[in-house]
Order: sequence, then C-alpha cells, then structure tokens
Amino acid sequence: MREVEVSAFVPAPPAAVERALTPEAVVEYEGSFEVRNVEQTDDGWTVTAGASGLSLRLDFEERPDGLAYRQRGEAGPFESMETEISVANENEGSRVTMRSSVGLGLPLASVSDRVAAWKRKGELRRALDRLAADV
Repeated sequence: MREVEVSAFVPAPPAAVERALTPEAVVEYEGSFEVRNVEQTDDGWTVTAGASGLSLRLDFEERPDGLAYRQRGEAGPFESMETEISVANENEGSRVTMRSSVGLGLPLASVSDRVAAWKRKGELRRALDRLAADV
C-alpha cells in the first residue's frame, strides 16, 4: 500500500466547500469514472461508478471535517483504496486536504503500488482543481 496526500487552498468558506463535496461530485471531480448510481445507506452513501467495462462501488461516510470513502471489495481498479477529505478554515477560504492509500495487490508491489499512487495523486489534484473552479 502507498499513501498520497494533496492539499489546496479553495477561495470559498468551509460551509460552501462542504456543500459541494457530495459523493457524486467527488467521483466526478476526480474524473476517472462516471457515476452510475448513488444510494443512501444507514452509514452514508454508496456510489456505483464505472468506465471502459470496469465497475466499482465506493462507500462514503460523513466526518466532522469532511468525507471519507473506500472501494468496496476487490471489484475495481485497486485491491484496496481509502480516501479522506478534510476541510479547514484558512485565510477567508478553505484548506482542502485529500489523503488516499492505494494498493493493487499485484506482484512487485513496490513498483505497481508506486504507479497506482502516482495515478491516484493525479486524480486527487484534478479533484481539488475542479472543486476550486466549482465553488
């Protein structure tokens, strides 16, 4: 497993940022998968998403300072993937931080997980850029 972290200043108050960070929007902001369904559960939401014949389910839950989500099972691009999004007040705007741990579960994990983390970091950067443009 590899961990990545990306942080960005968003020129909007935390309340506006948190309203924009819906499970559906997070998946769309990342840009790798298309949202197919969002289901409310007792614990939060489950987003079914897919691209190019690949489908995955992401379980989201609210946290006091943002959201957390994880890939359910191994039916997705990763053997495991978990992400936390936190929003904090900063200089008349918000500091949004996304932390993710990913593992492919392939031989030569030192190489394959590094590639997965590199790709994941790009998705997180894209998500923060799109969030900032959206609020």
